[in-house]
Amino acid sequence: QVQLVESGGGLVQPGGSLRLSCAASAMMFHIYRVGWYRQAPGKQREMVASINTAGTINYADFVKGRFTISRDSANVFLQMNNLQPEDTAVYYCHAYWVHDYWGQGTQVTVSS
Repeated sequence: QVQLVESGGGLVQPGGSLRLSCAASAMMFHIYRVGWYRQAPGKQREMVASINTAGTINYADFVKGRFTISRDSANVFLQMNNLQPEDTAVYYCHAYWVHDYWGQGTQVTVSS
């Protein structure tokens, strides 16, 4: 069983930055495909960014040039710059190897 624990969310003004972290309790975490998703009120959960086991990174069009995903042996990070009100959502860490695993989510609110 893999546990994912997110941190780093909060309230930020438009144009500000946040760095999300996801700590994973999994052996051989490097073999998992990992990523970040988000869900705004009344909307479906959507992919924000992902890294596969080969290191290939994908970003949703709406975050290209603003967000950066990275990982190390036990963590996944999401650096978010130039945040806008439409980025307000609960952000979830995701990992996949045989099964899907999700964190509990961290709230990101962008407002002046």
